Amino acid sequence: MLRQAAILVGGLGTRLGERTKLVPKPMLDVGGRPFLDTLIDELVRYGVFDEILLLAGHKAEIVETHYAAAVRGRTRIVVSRETEPLGTGGALLHARDLLHDRFLLLNGDSLFDFNLLDLIARAHDGRVHMALRDGVVGDRYGRVVLDGDMVRDFIAPGAGATGPVNAGIYVIDKSVLDDIATLPASLEQEIFPGLAKSGALRGTAYRGYFIDIGIPDDFARADRELRQQLRRPAVFFDRDGVLNHDSGYTFETHRLEWIEGAREAVKAVNDAGYFAFVITNQSGVARGYYEEHHVVTLHRWMADQMALIGAHIDAFEYCPDHPDGTVARYCRTSDRRKPAPGMITDLVRRFPVDMTRSMVIGDKESDMEAAQAAGVAGHLFEGGNLETFVKQRLSPAGEA
Repeated sequence: MLRQAAILVGGLGTRLGERTKLVPKPMLDVGGRPFLDTLIDELVRYGVFDEILLLAGHKAEIVETHYAAAVRGRTRIVVSRETEPLGTGGALLHARDLLHDRFLLLNGDSLFDFNLLDLIARAHDGRVHMALRDGVVGDRYGRVVLDGDMVRDFIAPGAGATGPVNAGIYVIDKSVLDDIATLPASLEQEIFPGLAKSGALRGTAYRGYFIDIGIPDDFARADRELRQQLRRPAVFFDRDGVLNHDSGYTFETHRLEWIEGAREAVKAVNDAGYFAFVITNQSGVARGYYEEHHVVTLHRWMADQMALIGAHIDAFEYCPDHPDGTVARYCRTSDRRKPAPGMITDLVRRFPVDMTRSMVIGDKESDMEAAQAAGVAGHLFEGGNLETFVKQRLSPAGEA
């Protein structure tokens, strides 16, 4: 599984004029906080990245200071500082010793809201697999000639061409750095055309919200709308009996049996632009059957299994408490234990959830009571294929 993301944050940002003379473009406030913080948060919620590597250049000391010894969840943030402008390819070459054999690369001045793990799951062939934006109108951007998933050619802006455009997000095999002969070097202009000619460049087209803060008009638009665009509905999944068969106090990976279509159901939620959360009562901790670290380990294993097909859970919430527990510190009544809504309300405080279009999917009446208490729809899952059940209840997150 790919565990590293790298973000290009070293450009001069000259088209934004005075704004970027003293501050790197990705560190400018957009929607009330540094744009780079938003990009990092979007990566962290996928739950698969151990490290985010920031490839800094212009005013790199600001990036270094802001992210010194930074950790987001289980993801550490590392800064690589180039001393002179080397281009996008040169920035990677400079950081070669820090890069994993295979990594995700993103531009630091744009955000594309689509399921990143779908791209990673598809990126088996070729040395680079690009994310492409479909349905783009106008002639501002160059176009990509795609044959299946094979990138055949690039067409410059202004040529009146149609087709997807480069979204600035790539799964890259580190061997690509061997193709860089001189510096500075541009991936887009010097490396990718050669990969396309040799059949080593792949691409997949996606639709979703996109913003590039590189020009003044788009910077202003991002500042106005980004926070609202990142507000999304959520599906709150119960775990035992919904995602996996309820075999009684499941805490070992070898005992977990997925419900038919469970991982695919989570991916459908991701692809539709919803948050996907797990809210699960785990009274086995209070009863002394297992410990909290067993729950965390199982959830990490479940996340890895989902990631194999391009699915992810944005957050796993569990309540270890029970009023009849035999372990003293967990023997209590908790407002996080369903049917109380505490796990849901805690998530809503941490994530920008649109509650008007959110839902709970559970297999017990206590799940439905928690949904009602939190003010969201509840859907009782009584067995069958979970993917089919979920897809019947989803609408694309951009629709009212």
